[in-house]
Amino acid sequence: MSGVEGFMYPNEIELQWSVLIVLYPFITGLVAGAFILASLERVFLVEAVKPTYRLALLTALAFLLDAPLPLQLHLGHPERSPEMYFTPHSTSAMAMFGYVYLWYLMAVLVLEIWLDYRRDIVILSRKSKGLLRLIYKVMTLGSSNISPRSLAIDEKVGWVVTLIGIPSAFLLHGYVGFIFGSIKANPWWSSPLMPVVFIFSAMVSGIAAVMLLYMSATKMRRKAIDMRCVDTIAMYLFYIFIIDFSLEMLDLIHRIYEADESFRSLNFMVHTRLYFSHIVIQIFLGTLTPLILLFLTQVVKLTEVLRKRVYATSGCLAMIGIFAMRWNVVIGGQLFSKSFLGYTTYKMALVTREGFLVAIGLTILPLIFLWILVKLLPPWPEQSLHAPAPGD
Repeated sequence: MSGVEGFMYPNEIELQWSVLIVLYPFITGLVAGAFILASLERVFLVEAVKPTYRLALLTALAFLLDAPLPLQLHLGHPERSPEMYFTPHSTSAMAMFGYVYLWYLMAVLVLEIWLDYRRDIVILSRKSKGLLRLIYKVMTLGSSNISPRSLAIDEKVGWVVTLIGIPSAFLLHGYVGFIFGSIKANPWWSSPLMPVVFIFSAMVSGIAAVMLLYMSATKMRRKAIDMRCVDTIAMYLFYIFIIDFSLEMLDLIHRIYEADESFRSLNFMVHTRLYFSHIVIQIFLGTLTPLILLFLTQVVKLTEVLRKRVYATSGCLAMIGIFAMRWNVVIGGQLFSKSFLGYTTYKMALVTREGFLVAIGLTILPLIFLWILVKLLPPWPEQSLHAPAPGD
């Protein structure tokens, strides 16, 4: 019965994880990638990307606030989720996510943003009026000392927090790959390379997202795009993309060489059910095409206008490819039976708790969060409050 389409045993009919579980690793990947881009300026002293430093931090926070929502909607009783904090289960990777999330949100990302913006927040709390004044007052956390010595301490502590945040970002997203890679019963997921592939693909999507946001926001503000900054970001995106693609190809070659009892079933699925999403979208459209475009920008002297278009196209295609990778892992890993005797399909509803409209809403929501954050804490260098504040 090998290769039978549409037949599965009764206990294997429904997919347990929907599009919301596809969104979850995609969103957390954007968080990790954006933070890594921010760390290039602060820890690795890549001055060229400085114009995107604050934007990258705010982008990471906006998507991090949205990250647990797909899981909450997927749960039948989301009100029970706080129980993981009160009844910890140290052997459950899923349960430990709550602690990793809180650590990264409160101890790393929010703290770094607060330290970086503290001087601006104090000045804004003095200059603003009404509700905004109250909001900024609360955000100061009672710390109004912005003397040179105090700001120097902020800078040192912020550097340490960023340094700690780099492995924390890897942990936040790497554990998602760990969950899939540790499921031995599913040969599509069971691979020791899965966490590493997830981390590097997260860096690709996050860096591409910040690059696109920076270019779009700068154009909407009618300001000149810092091409030195964008060129440097595109260079790092290209190199990391090569590593990500190499790891995925290494995993694929290993599966083909090993060719265990599941290979025939998985090979059939890739050439049928997942052909369009895996071969066409993920590999050709979302990986090879942006790699070729980015390669051209590294070896050919293109005009500034053409480089902008190539970067925008490459960034969009890269994000589409990474989302397709998440889709193929989560959904594709559930389309074949545990006995390798049959296959099923996934039909996404339009208006349900885990339907298409909800997925679109969860994708747009972090952009709304980011808009609010940008209004409260402007990330643009020309809007930074460099002038001495009263009482400095």
